[in-house]
Amino acid sequence: MPPTPQTSATRRIAYPRELALDPDKFREPRRPDCPWCGSRRLRTRLRTPDLLQRKPGTFVLDVCEDCGHTFQNPRLTAQGLAFHHRDFPHETLPLRILRTRAGRGRHLAVARAMLPYGEPESWLDVGTGYGRFPAAAREVHPYTAFDGTDPSARVERARALGRIEEAHRGRLPGLVERLRARYDVVSMLHHLEHSPDPREELRAALAVLRPGGHLLVEVPDPDCAFGALLGKWWLSYGQPRHLHLVPLRNLLGELDGLGCTVVSVDRRAPHVPYDLTGAVALRLAGRGFAPVLAVPFALDRALAPLLRRTRFSNSYRVLARR
Repeated sequence: MPPTPQTSATRRIAYPRELALDPDKFREPRRPDCPWCGSRRLRTRLRTPDLLQRKPGTFVLDVCEDCGHTFQNPRLTAQGLAFHHRDFPHETLPLRILRTRAGRGRHLAVARAMLPYGEPESWLDVGTGYGRFPAAAREVHPYTAFDGTDPSARVERARALGRIEEAHRGRLPGLVERLRARYDVVSMLHHLEHSPDPREELRAALAVLRPGGHLLVEVPDPDCAFGALLGKWWLSYGQPRHLHLVPLRNLLGELDGLGCTVVSVDRRAPHVPYDLTGAVALRLAGRGFAPVLAVPFALDRALAPLLRRTRFSNSYRVLARR
């Protein structure tokens, strides 16, 4: 049930008090080096409040000047992540716009990307939530058994709705022994940016793949020019929920180091035409004015065929074979 204005106001009053009780439990110490390459050549890329929930705090994204990895620093602890996921307003206008990324048409397009490689027998969707991707992908792969993982109870709801066959609650690294070498395809669609350790997630994904299986990864592109143009109003920064933004070259290097063969890289099709609309929606969050979005909405879609061929493309997709 969505929160009422009264409950939202009550929560806004309670949040600072909760943070004040033990502020150290919500954030790790600030790290002096890059979690990807170890370089100490860091600079601050962004400082922003929580623009979606308006919970207290300022969040910092640092970027490594050697490898380009962008990461939250200091990072939220597990308790901090739980605090900022709690009462998450799934029906806010910016999040409705974000869900255009996860619409049925886009899900079908992702599923069709696997057609040249045959009909998989089994497919694991990591971070599946309510299982909307498997529900759509089944139309493209009707003979595939789809399972899902998610840290929340949403994955169990997905199974109850018949969108997946097996629900595995938890983070994938903790499920490896149960699922080892079981799947022909593992998909991570806009999942790695939420992970405390993207490399650990990639290793776990390969562990649950059968030899010759495929890993499908789609993530926001931190090299997207909209990040510099829109600053904190760029939806893909996603603070404080996005912990890592991995440049394409880093992901490709990691997959190569893990012994994978990269089958395809796509920086065009994954682009979602929502950057201008999302920025305006974030700016107006909580104040309505939906008609104002008509202009940026139209611009996003009119410019999409051009932007997806430039540095303004906001996502990329990698398909790799174990």
